[in-house]
Formats: sequence, structure tokens, C-alpha cells
Amino acid sequence: MTVHFIGAGPGAPDLITLRGRDLIARCPVCLYAGSLVPEELLAYCPADARIIDTAPLALDAIVAEFTRAHIEGKDVARLHSGDLSIWSAMGEQLRELDRRGIPYSVTPGVPSFAAAAAALKRELTLPEVAQSLVLTRTSGRASSMPPKETLSNFAASGTTMAIHLSIHAIEKVAEELLPFYGAECPVAVVYRASWPDERIIEATLATIVQQVAATGMERTALILVGPALAARDFRASALYDLDYHRRFRA
Repeated sequence: MTVHFIGAGPGAPDLITLRGRDLIARCPVCLYAGSLVPEELLAYCPADARIIDTAPLALDAIVAEFTRAHIEGKDVARLHSGDLSIWSAMGEQLRELDRRGIPYSVTPGVPSFAAAAAALKRELTLPEVAQSLVLTRTSGRASSMPPKETLSNFAASGTTMAIHLSIHAIEKVAEELLPFYGAECPVAVVYRASWPDERIIEATLATIVQQVAATGMERTALILVGPALAARDFRASALYDLDYHRRFRA
């Protein structure tokens, strides 16, 4: 018996990996985060699978389902939105499984920032403009930020930032980033990337607060900030330059 943690992707049901889909199809128990994981993925479950929406459950109740499946010798598909490596609350579940000696595996998924960049049709790292991507968030009720992990500390680099779980604090985000990026720095907000009701706002740090306020967005939106979002005259990468010699090119 194994608990298979599966990154279910950003929203579109066909943005799950083949491995993830196949694991769902062979697990007689499925636990999924119903607030963010599309129900269409449950169609891959076996016809007689036990399916539990964990959105209303506390950690103890989720672990109880793992324990029950372990006693019954049944594999579990545990679906989380996006990718499991960031803000998935997987770590605390793995800790409980370790304490109980219950085996598990982890299958990655398409992260929301990648889906947002695809929706924008943008590369977030451009030569000599931005070569790093900061994935961060602002403090929330579920988890506060460590003292040194502030927007201003990250913004000092001037690189591309993907700010998660912070659309409710867009005014604070813009205020803190303005001194580092400037009022004309491009900003994009992608609401429910890859879902049927996906929406995109493209603005600047000077105008983004007003534009977001006009939409009434309060959750499930990603904020992208940085000059790479609007750069058009950047130097082309040497990777495909005829004079760039590498072992894969004669």
C-alpha cells in the first residue's frame, strides 16, 4: 500500500501528467482538495473508488483516511492543485505518514506560475533582463512569512517575481515594490490560470491596484512583476547563434 501524492496541475484537467493520471486510475481511494482540484480528474478514478473531498477536513481527519487505507491495504491517490513542492501543505502530511510507517510517493504537477506565463505567452527569464524567478507570497492566516522573506528584500534584485496567494493584498504589494521597480514596471495578474473562466490583467505598478479593484478579484490569482514581462528589445540568447559552438551542433 502506498499513498501517492499527485500534483493535479493548475486547473485544466488535461494539464495533469500521464503518471499522475495513471496513478489515479489504479488507486481504490482518492483524496482530493475539492476547493482547487477540478472534479473532471475524478473521472479517472476506478468506478468503485472511495472518493473524499479534503477541503472541509482537518489534518487529523485526512491522516485517519490514510491510516484506514493502510489497514485495508489500499493505495491512495492524494491530489493537490498545482505542484506539490510549493504551498501544498504536503510536508505536514508526509511527517505524519513517516511517524506511522506508511509508505508514500510524490508525483510533480504543472505549477500555477507556469500556467500563468503560458496564458500570457511570456518567457519569464530573458537574456540580460532577468535570469531568475522569485516565487513568494505575503503573510496570511494559514502561514506567516519568515522575517527576512519580505517583498522588498526579494525586489532588490530587480528580477521577475511570481507572487502567490496575495491578490487580496495587491495594494500592499504594489506599494512595497514601487521603490525597486518603478511606476512603469509591467505587472500581470492571472486569475484562475488554465480554467475556463481564466482572466488576465496587464498593467503597471502605478495602475494595477485600480484595475484589480474594478474586477473584484479576491482569490485564486497570481501576480507577476518584472521588466521581462514587457521587454521586446532584449539580446537573443547565444544558444541558437550560428557562432555559438557546442557539442550538439556541428
